[in-house]
Amino acid sequence: MTKKSGTSRRDFLKKCATGAAALRVAGKVTLLEAAAQTGPSQSRVVIARDAALRGAGTSVDSSRVLSMLDRSMQSLFGLDHPADPWKKLVRPGQTVGVKVNTLGGRGLSTNVQLVDAICERLQQAGIRAQDIVVWDRETDEMERVGFHISTADNRVQCFGTDRVGYEEKSETYGSVDSRLSKILTQRCEVMINVPILKDHAGAGVTVAMKNMYGVIHNPNNLHSYGCNPYIADLNMLLAIKTKMRITICDATTACYEGGPGFKPQYSWQHNALIVSQDPVALDYTAWQIIERKRAENKLKTLEAAGRLPRYIATAADARHQLGTNDRRRIEVLEV
Repeated sequence: MTKKSGTSRRDFLKKCATGAAALRVAGKVTLLEAAAQTGPSQSRVVIARDAALRGAGTSVDSSRVLSMLDRSMQSLFGLDHPADPWKKLVRPGQTVGVKVNTLGGRGLSTNVQLVDAICERLQQAGIRAQDIVVWDRETDEMERVGFHISTADNRVQCFGTDRVGYEEKSETYGSVDSRLSKILTQRCEVMINVPILKDHAGAGVTVAMKNMYGVIHNPNNLHSYGCNPYIADLNMLLAIKTKMRITICDATTACYEGGPGFKPQYSWQHNALIVSQDPVALDYTAWQIIERKRAENKLKTLEAAGRLPRYIATAADARHQLGTNDRRRIEVLEV
């Protein structure tokens, strides 16, 4: 896709049209047909896959992760050079937070290799290493899954909210009354969301929007009624809504039952990334992936199991307008 390779964006799209599937949530179309149908009211979700992501081992290959990230970002924005999409999200001088998810332990947490790839591209877009902070709730949880904790002046910062605490004053919207992490409020002008694709015992699924439970002091208070309308209301808080730029869902290992903790018997190597600027469309698409995996394993639908992710529709309603859950307005591209 780079000029060095001699492959133009047009050539790339032709290859995708013949060699990879482009899916609209409602059904299959070719990539070029999907591109022709895309309108200003549509939300694009890109799914990048790599069957050889792990090679002969169990860990993901860092170079293949970077390649998969580049393909997904270039396809999302329709740009040729790997660094160009990031220039649409950030500008030099900004501070950027990369919000990961480490609750599931080593078996089901955001991959360090993916975060390294994101940080590499951010720096190529002009963000200084020390202006990037990789973070989650607890420093110990991050360290256990392989993140190298750092507060050095000349390196990417990496630590949990437990190191700096939460704001004293709470923020409210609808059903939510929560204190936000000082990392979000004081250390980040821009946030990149890097959740996991997984099932959730209460909400049905936990992907982009529910990953924001990791930025508040009282997530346990927001789990009644299938986390609805709590998830939608939480994502309306000003610091979350205005700073969020993109969700890059780590679907390299995913979970279709027994979440949000790691259950090996209900996890699978999906070897994919799911990327979108619309968190509602991404969560809707992720939900469909989990439903298909449940069907493959002869499990009930989430609705039949009493865990329909109703929060997705709430997030899309007229009051919240956080994105779309209308499958006719979601263009899903697989690359």
